[in-house]
Amino acid sequence: MKNVGIIAEYDPFHAGHAWQIAQARRRGAETVTVCMSADVTQRGAAALLPPDVRAAAALGCGADLVLCLPNPCACLSAEGFAAAGVAVLSALPALDTLVFGAETPDTAALTGTAAALASPAFSAALARRLAGGASFAVARAAAAEQVCPGAGQVLAGPNNNLGVEYCKALAAQNSHILPLALPRKGAAHGQAHPGMEGFASASSLRALWAKGGAGALEGYVPDAALALYKEAGVAGRDLDPRAWEVAVLSRLRGMDAAALARTRGTAEGLEHLLENAVRAAVDLPGLYDAMKSKRYAHARLRRYVLDAALGYTVALPALPPYLHVLAANGRGLALLRGVQKPADASLARLARQGGPCARMAAAHATAADLAALCRRTPAPMGGCYTQKPLLV
Repeated sequence: MKNVGIIAEYDPFHAGHAWQIAQARRRGAETVTVCMSADVTQRGAAALLPPDVRAAAALGCGADLVLCLPNPCACLSAEGFAAAGVAVLSALPALDTLVFGAETPDTAALTGTAAALASPAFSAALARRLAGGASFAVARAAAAEQVCPGAGQVLAGPNNNLGVEYCKALAAQNSHILPLALPRKGAAHGQAHPGMEGFASASSLRALWAKGGAGALEGYVPDAALALYKEAGVAGRDLDPRAWEVAVLSRLRGMDAAALARTRGTAEGLEHLLENAVRAAVDLPGLYDAMKSKRYAHARLRRYVLDAALGYTVALPALPPYLHVLAANGRGLALLRGVQKPADASLARLARQGGPCARMAAAHATAADLAALCRRTPAPMGGCYTQKPLLV
């Protein structure tokens, strides 16, 4: 293991993330590359802080190269999110290992489960259970267990689940990168209090920020990151949650049935659920509750709502067609030699590549502009095209 990659949201970057980078270093990593979500996240929400702040925190806490996971890819399901991140990192010829946290840090078990999910036997078993009325998550775990005993237990952990998707994507893309699972430390996903290592989850840190601002994160994030967060808080660069809700609902109220039907992920009348729910909803939790059903997980509804508000359709590239550099030091920049995709620190120059690059950049900017409007101190449009990278 020499050059390590991590796929992350870093919303916000905290002590658990720093521990993961440190573990990679202890195991021999000379460089650490991060593929990081930008303005929106895999849970179907806006990031607490802008990507330049979070990228600077990652660089200041041990990363060498921070690449952007474009917004249309960042708010995909676990399968799509993993595939997009793997595609970005696999474009770097020197990268050799993908590290990630897992409740079950058994790389062989995770890769075995991934192989089972990619098998025809799993597809057939899943179809039978879905036809019987089971929810996707339940049907998926049961079908995996049938094909590969023990896989159902592996998929019970949220970080295991994402790790399996990483392994599946590495195999599907014939990537030269090998997976390595590290133990998930600290609070569980969404847990409100720190775990045994004192690492609070990102969701609990966002809750702390909402109550007490950046200063409430002291002790839970590295000092270098805390200084950046305090600076961003003073400048009003953190998200105004109510402004975000109003902005998303405003977009949805202005859309007709035909526009909603074009949203990627539309299936089985999901667009009609949204069209009916948005008429009465006055906040996003109320909208999600009105759309709730046994068939659709809450996370899928959140992502679908965000896709609709941003106008994301199936016409978008499924995988990132470029590498957008957010931050780097000298070692990180050296990793870009021989890169297999267009790579640049300027999104504007990447957009001028045309074709898929232009479409992805435009869709990325749509989310970036909406998030910029919803900061406590709103920012103008176009910032993602003009934002300078942090180069050390």
